[in-house]
Amino acid sequence: MAESTFDVVVIGGGPGGYVCAIRAAQLGFKVACVEKRGTLGGTCLNVGCIPSKALLAASEKFEEAAHGLAKFGIKVGSVDLDLPGMLAHKDKVVKDNVTGIEFLFKKNKIAWLKGAGKITAANTVEVEGVGTITASKAIVIATGSDVTPLPGIAIDEKRVVSSTGALSLPEVPKHLVVIGGGVIGLELGSVWGRLGAKVTVVEYLDRVLPTMDNELSKQAQRIFAKQGMDFKLSTKVTGASVTETGVTLTVEPAAGGEAQTIEADAVLVAIGRRPYTEGLGLETVGVELERGRVKIDGHFQTNVPGIYAIGDVVEGPMLAHKAEEEGVALAEQLAGQKSHVNHDLVPGVVYTWPEVAAVGKTEEQLKAAGVAYKSGKFPFTANGRARAGGNTDGFVKILSDASTDQVLGVHMIGPNVSEMIGELVLAMEFSASAEDVARTCHAHPTLSEAVKEAALAVDGRPLHI
Repeated sequence: MAESTFDVVVIGGGPGGYVCAIRAAQLGFKVACVEKRGTLGGTCLNVGCIPSKALLAASEKFEEAAHGLAKFGIKVGSVDLDLPGMLAHKDKVVKDNVTGIEFLFKKNKIAWLKGAGKITAANTVEVEGVGTITASKAIVIATGSDVTPLPGIAIDEKRVVSSTGALSLPEVPKHLVVIGGGVIGLELGSVWGRLGAKVTVVEYLDRVLPTMDNELSKQAQRIFAKQGMDFKLSTKVTGASVTETGVTLTVEPAAGGEAQTIEADAVLVAIGRRPYTEGLGLETVGVELERGRVKIDGHFQTNVPGIYAIGDVVEGPMLAHKAEEEGVALAEQLAGQKSHVNHDLVPGVVYTWPEVAAVGKTEEQLKAAGVAYKSGKFPFTANGRARAGGNTDGFVKILSDASTDQVLGVHMIGPNVSEMIGELVLAMEFSASAEDVARTCHAHPTLSEAVKEAALAVDGRPLHI
């Protein structure tokens, strides 16, 4: 290794880590990124966000070709699934993205040190197979998260799979059981459901998407049920018996009761993710953890001066875009700038179809806090562009302060709402009122007109319902 001293050493090449490294390099720092995976991009680009979106897009096209084109006056013959071809598309998308990050590292003169990193002192990292490197200004922990295991259920990535294995099933299972009704479970369940699998979702709580606005999660469940998903709510999995041909799950009511069995060809364990801190040497250097996450102050610094942390290993939603924002803010703070991240306005998205997107407070949170609020809702059934595209499921709901009219929360389910939520995040960043949004001219005909109408509905004056 030609160089052993850097200004900033980032451990982890995922969205938080690689973005932090790029921004630090742009600001003139000499940067190294330690990544033990054979490619950059972390979980998100390799076995998470990007490959799952590739399969979601491909499965949507398959379903539309098989069942959705007739209503547009398009007749097609037999539609056959080429699963190897679909998986090859997914793999190409992944390859293009990860090689793109490698190009950006070269462009910004960032040293990619390939190996597992262990912090041995406040300014020193030992990289397996590389050697010891020194960080004169900062070590950044950006090691992301890993799949949360379910006690008693062994993941073999064949019959019982994590989100990683669910991206590469060699054949469409006749019956796929998804343990967990959160974002990952619903997204991957919808992929295999479109391709022909019977999908059963087992959720310990009494509703899917339990962290989202209650009305939003209920509407999502109704739509997914109409699409063919079966739901077993308030149910816990207590055991699994795996054979060469399938899995027998034992389940029972979450509150206790008589046990039942479910026969499946494959089982996806999707009960969440946990911070990845294994082998980092945090105990050796005295970095504090809190509920399994690295404890930081308002400037991403741990209790050990010179060691910082961002992304999934610290408090907050485990989302790639949250990690990226933290990476940029930290790099800029190291350069003396006053950057920050508004963690109250990190949007959440579920890339099912229809999509689900939200930012800010839910109705349940506002009620619990005793905040007086107004609500405006507009359905996509009344939106001309949604009708033209044949995608009228869902709605946009805007919550605003009862006295100031400031937008406090936005909750959407419908076509392309992942792209529409950004407008409301921007509005909320600038403390906009619902009236501000309502008086903003939106192009016609567009799906985003539903946002304008929902804002009008806050004041009881929607135009098209």
